Amino acid sequence: MSWSIVGSISGTSADGIDLAEIGTNGLTVAHFGPAETASYQPETKRAVLQAAAKKGADRETWPDLARLVTAEHGRAIQAFVLEHGLTPDAVVFHGQTVWHDPKAGETVQLGHPERLADILKLPVIADVRLADMAAGGQGAPLVPVYHQALAKTLVGEDWEPLCFLNIGGVSNLTYIEGDRLQAFDIGPGNAFLDDWVRKHGAGDYDAGGAISAGGEVDEARLREALLHPFLSEPGPKSLDRYSFSGGFAEGLSLEDGAATLVAFTARAIAMSEGLLPAKPRLWVVCGGGRHNRVLMKTLGELLSGDVASADDYSIDGDALEAQAMAFLGGRFKAGLPTTFPETTGATRPVCGGKLYLPAAG
Repeated sequence: MSWSIVGSISGTSADGIDLAEIGTNGLTVAHFGPAETASYQPETKRAVLQAAAKKGADRETWPDLARLVTAEHGRAIQAFVLEHGLTPDAVVFHGQTVWHDPKAGETVQLGHPERLADILKLPVIADVRLADMAAGGQGAPLVPVYHQALAKTLVGEDWEPLCFLNIGGVSNLTYIEGDRLQAFDIGPGNAFLDDWVRKHGAGDYDAGGAISAGGEVDEARLREALLHPFLSEPGPKSLDRYSFSGGFAEGLSLEDGAATLVAFTARAIAMSEGLLPAKPRLWVVCGGGRHNRVLMKTLGELLSGDVASADDYSIDGDALEAQAMAFLGGRFKAGLPTTFPETTGATRPVCGGKLYLPAAG
């Protein structure tokens, strides 16, 4: 049986609500449906970024923010379903992460799935990280099992071992070699650069890498920043958006700071190659980072294997995480595990999620 499932997620950059529909039985993808990103209202985006920056403090603001997040997702999903004429069997609601501290066994994704089910009048699958953490896992990354399905159908075994490299606010990888699946968070992705550009009033992000292309890397600052112990720790491991600080770029010009921050992301990713069982033949890059020409060029120079955008393999690199949420919903409905000891450090394979049904009537 294949189900139509809509996945929704807003990442740590809070740049919008990613939505995607797929047909899946939890093992393979029967079809890839529509996908889009709905922007957060400016006040919601500000509130999300402010809450995340507090690093788990100021929790009295979370209930109001959870209501905002739920309402925004409700409107976005309703419009998406209506526009595309969808009749989904379920919606997967990841919620908005504002805090992630796996060492303390805590992860916080704001939102009210029971309220969302009532708004949509559809079954909602949520709390997708909690069972993994209860089983001793890091609660992240969640997407590797979907990467594995894509590797088998769209990339091909001839390229193995290969890595899916997601560069969002945080960067993470999935290593695939036959049935072998490993994953971990690497370090900051776009978060430092986005914050830097925003702080200097130059926009919300470095579009295409235009700003970083005009700068020079401060090698001394970079070498010191790369000594952070997390970068050399073996996986599984995960981190919060604010586990690192981009303060090492302070005092540099807009362009030099941007170039140095991009170089940090690229070299942290290159360091991760040494933590893998073998050097990947191919790196399939997903997330917003693949649009940064400077970052992609640098990765091509630093990594042993070929570096390609997910789009080169007919994979929608912008929709991938929302599609992955939908895929996890299919695995939940099929009773299949969504995370594994090799991807999150859980003590056993775990089927994550909880089902919320709309109130009767």
